[in-house]
Amino acid sequence: MKTIERMLWKLAIIQFIFLCIAQYVVFHSSFAPYVVKVIRYEGVMKNSETKTIETFDQR
Repeated sequence: MKTIERMLWKLAIIQFIFLCIAQYVVFHSSFAPYVVKVIRYEGVMKNSETKTIETFDQR
């Protein structure tokens, strides 16, 4: 049982280290806009305005 606990602790520590590295890469690097897909979904990278269609409910 102790070997499994030791292995789980090691895996948790490795997971935390990789999480910290990934957070650093995403927030503090110049290629973050290319890695993070949320920016593309929100349309932040587009420099042009999109055409909007206004609809009126005429009942």
